[in-house]
Amino acid sequence: MKIKLLELTDDKARILFEGEGNTYINALAAELLNDPDVDVAQRRQAFKFTDPELVVTTINGRPPLLAVTDAAKRLSSVAEELLRQVKTLDTA
Repeated sequence: MKIKLLELTDDKARILFEGEGNTYINALAAELLNDPDVDVAQRRQAFKFTDPELVVTTINGRPPLLAVTDAAKRLSSVAEELLRQVKTLDTA
């Protein structure tokens, strides 16, 4: 996955996900919204054939890239737990 930081301020980040579809960005945006210090988390895409962009704004001094990193870690943990459970089904 190749990402490009388009904009970064104290409370806003715009990140371009080159060559990616919408599935991961949508999941990441949904997970970001579970953070009480995230004000906005949305996927933007100018046209269907362009790369998606994630826009994140935060409140209470939370750095937006830290919010993105934490949300990605939580998604990773959920995926690891799902893989663990599927493996136990496979051995049953």
